[in-house]
Amino acid sequence: MSSQAWINLAYLAASMLFIVAFKLMTGPRTAVKGNYLGAVGMAIALIAACFEKQVLDSFADRGAWPLVLVGIAAAIGAAVGAVMAVKYPMTGMPQMVALLNGFGGAASTFVAGAELWNKTADAAGSLTVAATHAATDLAPWTQFAIATALTGLIGAVTFWGSLVAFGKLEELPQFKKPWTDPNRHWINLGLAGATFLLGWGLCAYPSSNLLFWLLVIVGSGLGLTLTMPIGGADMPVVICLLNSYSGLAAAAAGFVIDNSVLVIAGSLVGASGLILTAIMCQAMNRSLVGVLFGGLGTTAAVSGDDVYAGKIKSVSPEEIAMVLEGAERVVIVPGYGLAVAQAQHAVRELADALEKRGTTVEYAIHPVAGRMPGHMNVLLAEADIAYEKLREMDDINPTFPETDVAIVIGANDVVNPAARNDPTSPIAGMPILDVDKARTVVVVKRSLSPGFAGIPNPLFAADNTLMYFADGKKAILDLTAAIQKH
Repeated sequence: MSSQAWINLAYLAASMLFIVAFKLMTGPRTAVKGNYLGAVGMAIALIAACFEKQVLDSFADRGAWPLVLVGIAAAIGAAVGAVMAVKYPMTGMPQMVALLNGFGGAASTFVAGAELWNKTADAAGSLTVAATHAATDLAPWTQFAIATALTGLIGAVTFWGSLVAFGKLEELPQFKKPWTDPNRHWINLGLAGATFLLGWGLCAYPSSNLLFWLLVIVGSGLGLTLTMPIGGADMPVVICLLNSYSGLAAAAAGFVIDNSVLVIAGSLVGASGLILTAIMCQAMNRSLVGVLFGGLGTTAAVSGDDVYAGKIKSVSPEEIAMVLEGAERVVIVPGYGLAVAQAQHAVRELADALEKRGTTVEYAIHPVAGRMPGHMNVLLAEADIAYEKLREMDDINPTFPETDVAIVIGANDVVNPAARNDPTSPIAGMPILDVDKARTVVVVKRSLSPGFAGIPNPLFAADNTLMYFADGKKAILDLTAAIQKH
């Protein structure tokens, strides 16, 4: 069997591992195993790529230096990835995912740029001469140019869009004020038109490195202008979409360098990202066009004085403990505030204390709670909370009228009844957790500040709601201590 056959067999094995890994990552019990299999598949693909003829020829021409540089780059990348994975807090996972999406897009862009440079240098001007030949002679170059143009464009949009998403999620000062220029749609249209013309030009003159990098520059601007107006409430959808973009860029880069495993892996990521984007849009009852151009959460926060004035009932841990004393069923609703406070372990202790008294405790999970899909599932799994107790929105909503106490910890928009009752609300129609239908609702928050959507929440002023103002972790620990005293 030839060496190329062995390489292709390794690529096939890596691709199969990627597919199995994606399947395993659809369930919380098997997700860790899926991650391991995906990492093994990537290691096999990387090692096999080092034995490609082009790589070996490069080593033969230049000696050991290319191999040394590859090893150094791999070591640096592995070190940075390991530090980020270990040190970055769970609350920062959405930001890290955004950065990883961006890095993937940037890597694809540089791969395409380097391959274009190599081909044009090797051809020594033959592409320009070939313009006088038959169209069939240009077909391979045309395919290469189209793939290169798509890689540069999608990769640039992904990288800069991901940086903006990171800034919004990290709440950096320069990204707090939304970009609401009334002409932004025309600016986007103009940039999109420019990328089309530059892409067409690159296909017509595939030897032009200048056109490629101009396309990358304009695509970078488009990535910025497309993402800056998107509000924080839509960030879970944007993260999924950028993830899909990074996969599509990788798939296009696979066509550029004629690497099958890169095409397969990129296609898997691109397709899964699009599917997840559609699921997130459905969960928010919003169209993708509405997410990209609607600007939910970019308007100034609405004052809650009229909603809250004289209606807020603030309570102490001891008072909540008295309410919980006779509760047979309690539903805990985690939100981003729980993640910020790192209160997942404290929540498990609270649940343990309630269950020792015979109370049934479950967790209501909204699809877009937190700042990325599955954020709450991962957070609670970190605290070793049984998967069976995590119930999805459609499953648990019908049971809220039979719930004695619903404890909302740091959630806001996903429990806002205005989405169901107020057709003029910016989040009207968005499916929510029906916690307001529980007999008693306890909301744990630092303050009455609005969520990502920037609107007040009538739930906080409802007759059956008790507000407990405190840091999430301290509040739950104090509440657990009060329960154990009773």
